[in-house]
Amino acid sequence: MDLEEAKEFRERCTQCAAVSWGLTDEGKYYCTSCHNVTERSKEVLSTEAIPNTKIQAINRGLKKKKKPEKGWDWYVCEGFQHILCQQAEALKTLGVSPELKNQVLHNFWKRYLQKSKQAYCENPVYTSRRRATVLGDNPSHSDWESEPELLSDFSCPSFVESGTESQPDVHTRKPFPSSRASQSEMASICSGSLDGVEYSLRKEKGIVKMTVPTTLAFCYLSLLWQRETLTLSDLLRFVEEGHIPYVNAFQHFPEEMKLYGRDKGIFAIESWPDYEDIYKKMIEVATFLDLPRFPDITEDCYLHPNILCMKYLMEVNLPDEMYDFTCQVVKMAGIGEVDFLTFDPIAKKEKTVKYDVQAVAVIVIVLKLLFLLDDHLEWSLSAIAEEYNEENKEDKPWFDFRKWYQVMKKSFDEKKQKWEEARAKFVWKSERPLYHSSIDRSVVYKRREMVVNLQKQFSALVDPTPAVAKSSPSSFQFNWTEEDPGRTCFHGHSLQGVLKKKGQSLTTVNSLYWLSTQKFCRSYCKHVTTYEESNFSLSYQFVLNFFSFLLRIKTYFLHEEVSLIEKRLFKAKYSKAKKKSSGSRKMRK
Repeated sequence: MDLEEAKEFRERCTQCAAVSWGLTDEGKYYCTSCHNVTERSKEVLSTEAIPNTKIQAINRGLKKKKKPEKGWDWYVCEGFQHILCQQAEALKTLGVSPELKNQVLHNFWKRYLQKSKQAYCENPVYTSRRRATVLGDNPSHSDWESEPELLSDFSCPSFVESGTESQPDVHTRKPFPSSRASQSEMASICSGSLDGVEYSLRKEKGIVKMTVPTTLAFCYLSLLWQRETLTLSDLLRFVEEGHIPYVNAFQHFPEEMKLYGRDKGIFAIESWPDYEDIYKKMIEVATFLDLPRFPDITEDCYLHPNILCMKYLMEVNLPDEMYDFTCQVVKMAGIGEVDFLTFDPIAKKEKTVKYDVQAVAVIVIVLKLLFLLDDHLEWSLSAIAEEYNEENKEDKPWFDFRKWYQVMKKSFDEKKQKWEEARAKFVWKSERPLYHSSIDRSVVYKRREMVVNLQKQFSALVDPTPAVAKSSPSSFQFNWTEEDPGRTCFHGHSLQGVLKKKGQSLTTVNSLYWLSTQKFCRSYCKHVTTYEESNFSLSYQFVLNFFSFLLRIKTYFLHEEVSLIEKRLFKAKYSKAKKKSSGSRKMRK
């Protein structure tokens, strides 16, 4: 840049009205006050007075193909489609079957576009700025594979779906209605997408509005349909770890897709996905799409509680012998039946299953059956186990709840601290700058460039150590092995200390059990029970807090699931309590 050569240019800046110009490497004038770059460039009359480096820089600028300022005409649904495509590719990288993207998610998205009247219908909701087109159905071709061409030429991809309306010609493009140029000009100022303003204001009853969190609902529905080895909590954890695009997913849009103004409120998100929110959206989307009953969840399926219980028992370092007890609880409560587990959007909400939360709740109930978790019995049994292990060091060790608590408390605190630090350090700002209108673009990009340069300089001075590489994705957050001398592995420990012989069978030493919820809220209440930590034992609080962190859910959510399974498991106790309460009401009358 050369300030002396720019002195002859005396026009006022259109942004800040200053007269202070410099020259860019391409030979264009820019304002040194607000960094506004003009379209005017310095005419080179004689190359003798200009250094060779300047000549080369100007020549490069002249030869370089100018990037389109306006970019493509695109719709909001195309942006969400691009995010879904990124997420599907990420899931494929994690080991999910390719059919999830090319068939299942493909069909769900097409069905959504058709149901929401954005495409594949006679009168789309758009007041289109261009003659947008979509390809007709073609089973041999998937438009996912050519995203740039799709997003520049067509409004949405075609989806291969059995049972959808057949098109007159597989290669026939169906135009959307066009509209006035004045509206297009106004949209280009307020948003990069053609319908950004309309979409942000649109509120149509009965239509599920697409949002960034809703993309995860689509992904989970597809995973559930495929019966993949991935639960909702795993999906959200991989999002948080950066393995699946979610926060700032728009920065991977093609450069020609200009995103600003109202688009910022649609695609920019500054909060992590919540389990309950995504779960509700999943049910809402499935109901809106009128999806049929999903494939059966059988005993050999990963989402069956018996298999998930085995997985979580390994992760939380509990004895393998507890698996038999979890299977018995699943059988007695009737939560392992195919009809109970299989997702059916047409059925009532009460029949939907949170597979991972349910499995963890079963383990909590088994811990209560064996150790009561009342802050007394578990410590008494631990003292017995500790004494036995000291006297019989050669034999198989008995499970010591106190020692398990100490080991898990330390690991839990360390893991939670790292998680909280990672969240606190997370940078929400995207690498791709966002601006309110096309007029602000040049200023925002200049400021962003200055900020990035300053950050690089300060990071080099303050923290010269290289950035830590992203950890590889894993289904397990905690790993326990017998070879690790620093941490005790309890997988092979015996439950002999909490069991006793009764005839030909074994039964628990503990004969008591307390219900997590004595009385459920009424049907018109939004929740079925409440959770106040002060009302429960410290052992129960720790177990709930640990498992809740494992699934990244709120503690009361797990407590509620425990209470619901107990209600199925101890029907007699609840029916007696109900009779007593009804009898007392009669007496009062």
